[in-house]
Amino acid sequence: MEAPGGEEGYAHSGWVFDFMGSDQEQFKLQETLDAESLLLGRVTYEGFAAAWPERGGEFADKVNSMPKHVASTTLSGELEWENSRLIDGDVPDGVRRIKEQAGGPVLVAGSRTLVHSLLENGLVDELRVLVFPVLLGSGRRLYPDSPDKTKLELADTRPFSSGVVANTYRVT
Repeated sequence: MEAPGGEEGYAHSGWVFDFMGSDQEQFKLQETLDAESLLLGRVTYEGFAAAWPERGGEFADKVNSMPKHVASTTLSGELEWENSRLIDGDVPDGVRRIKEQAGGPVLVAGSRTLVHSLLENGLVDELRVLVFPVLLGSGRRLYPDSPDKTKLELADTRPFSSGVVANTYRVT
């Protein structure tokens, strides 16, 4: 899962771009359009904030205008990207408040460390896992180490022309 978008420092950085197709792009667009807000960790926020404000189109317009909640212990003050706010205090408590107030789906993009924390604190309702037809041979783990077993229920599966398969799981 490491460095899908071209982040520096990983041997296979940008590997996702080998598997893009219009049906997959439409899936990601609809996922974003359906979301009420975006929840990001610091690293993903910084990458997105550097890339998306300068872009246009339906996807960029939605991402730029929607509320963005940022989990970080190192950022402070006002965030420059439109509608971005730091989560105050304890992140799990802050995410609970966001989920209660959101009025719709809260989408998490990337943000591996944040997702690990959300899973550990029982704050994930659904996982959308895109499986790419490539073996990278190295990189960071998608799921955190845990003494617990987390059961998932397959809710949907969707193959794309690129060979990528989107599996949607509900946490049971």
